[in-house]
Amino acid sequence: MPVHIQAHYIGDDTVELEHGPSGRKMTTDLPVDNGGRGRGFSPTDLLAAGLASCVLTIMAKASVKDGLDLKGASIIVEKEMQTSPRRVARIMGQLSLPPQLSAAQKEKLRTYIRACPVTQSLHPDVKVELAVE
Repeated sequence: MPVHIQAHYIGDDTVELEHGPSGRKMTTDLPVDNGGRGRGFSPTDLLAAGLASCVLTIMAKASVKDGLDLKGASIIVEKEMQTSPRRVARIMGQLSLPPQLSAAQKEKLRTYIRACPVTQSLHPDVKVELAVE
């Protein structure tokens, strides 16, 4: 089912986004490294945030089947831009899983990094490097 998202340029390098199904809104801003003021998420920040959210969500959904609770799991991501063409070159970060998980359980969860639909949607030249602890 398609999801409707509406974007409005509201001025001062800011775009307001509205999620159609829920009506929730958020804004994006032009990043500092592209001449903006970085007062909020940039569009490429949302890409990196979407990847982090997707990985945690798909891991949590898969964990239910194994009777695992991933509450408390977290990811810190950092995106690296390239200049020509201007685009995301790399998303790297650290995934922290609950300490009660075994090494085998963590290894199984690691496979979901590549299974995430956001990861699958990225161009193959965008490097995704998430370390798991």
